[in-house]
Amino acid sequence: MRAVQDSMDVLSGKWKISIISSICYYNKRRFSDILNDVVGISNKMLSKELKELEMNQLIKRTVLDTQPITVQYELTDHGLTLKTIIDNLTAWGTEHRKKIIGN
Repeated sequence: MRAVQDSMDVLSGKWKISIISSICYYNKRRFSDILNDVVGISNKMLSKELKELEMNQLIKRTVLDTQPITVQYELTDHGLTLKTIIDNLTAWGTEHRKKIIGN
C-alpha cells in the first residue's frame, strides 16, 4: 500500500496528470503550449506544478537560446515510465465516457 501512496504523493492534485500527458503526447512542449493544453490552469499554478515535476525528476526543463528565450519541457527517462499509465488512463477515459454518456 505504501507504493500507491508514494505514487499519489508525486502525482496528486488537479493538474499533474494533465501536464504530464500534454508533454507525453507531444514529446516536447513549451510553457505556452502546456498552458493551452491544460484548460483552466493559471500561469502561476503551471509554473509551480512544473517545478514539482522537475524536482521529482519526471520532466526536464531546457532553456533554448532564442529571441525571446524559449523554455521547453520533456519527460525524463524516469518520466517516460509513466507513458503506459497515461495511455491506459486515456483508453479508460474514452471507454468510461462512452459508457456513461454514450459518445
